[in-house]
Amino acid sequence: MRIIFAGTPDFSVPALQALIASNHEVAAVYTQPDRPVGRGRKQVNGPVKQVALDHRIPIYQPLDFRSAESVDALRQLQADLMVVVAYGLILPRVVLDAPRLGCVNIHASLLPRWRGAAPIQRAIIAADQQTGISIMQMEAGLDTGPVWLRRDVDIRVNETGADLHDRLAQLGAEALMQALPLLGSEGRQPTAQSQQGVTYAHKLSKGEAAIAWSEPAALIHRKVCAYNSWPVAYTQLDDKQLRVWESRLVDGDGRAAPGSVLNSSPDGIDIATGDGVLRIIKLQLPGKRAMSAADFLNAHSLDNRELG
Repeated sequence: MRIIFAGTPDFSVPALQALIASNHEVAAVYTQPDRPVGRGRKQVNGPVKQVALDHRIPIYQPLDFRSAESVDALRQLQADLMVVVAYGLILPRVVLDAPRLGCVNIHASLLPRWRGAAPIQRAIIAADQQTGISIMQMEAGLDTGPVWLRRDVDIRVNETGADLHDRLAQLGAEALMQALPLLGSEGRQPTAQSQQGVTYAHKLSKGEAAIAWSEPAALIHRKVCAYNSWPVAYTQLDDKQLRVWESRLVDGDGRAAPGSVLNSSPDGIDIATGDGVLRIIKLQLPGKRAMSAADFLNAHSLDNRELG
């Protein structure tokens, strides 16, 4: 097939690489406009754009598809299919209908659970035992289209959002290659999503990563896992923001005031919560690198201290 690929971040890259390595033709890559990053606010190529440049694939970076010119340019590519993976733009109906077989999306959940922007992190926070990939035929609603193929995986104990992101990115590429032969096959149709079990994975924000020590330790731990590597869970130590990259649940008497430091050792820093004890394993002060609890305690004492 002649395929248009639309994606922007690292999550999209394995699927694009799989298409490039296949016998399909990647006619063009759509990706979001370059944006300044870092302290120097330097314009850099996004991950998908860099892959397209490396393989000399035509690149399109429209701000949106509101103009007739942007839609006409897409139509003129005369694609059989558009594959969309974390593109970051809402596609209007006119775009969804432009390719011969429409548009399919690689979505990082088992739809209809966790429709929306942050399915990986929301699944971890909710203590889901499984998640996966859905190859979905796109329609105007938010992740409401019928599904061509699902692949499920178990969420591992203490798995971070970053680790699950990487696993699902690879699984998404594999699932896409399995699903492509189904599209356009005579007699094959995607399966409509169930109206039961619909949940929404709302977009992540920095503010929600603030640790509320009055919450149960198990919930705080899942949030620490989910928010690694963005936005990263954090708490206050005096007037400094302390980022918490890694934690563990431990046995202990957590009946002290939530946020109280119960014990500190090279193994970690034990904190009382609303229910149970959370051990901080890896943390970071402003302007410093992330470090183990042992390295942190070499320079800082937390005896009789309270976080938050």
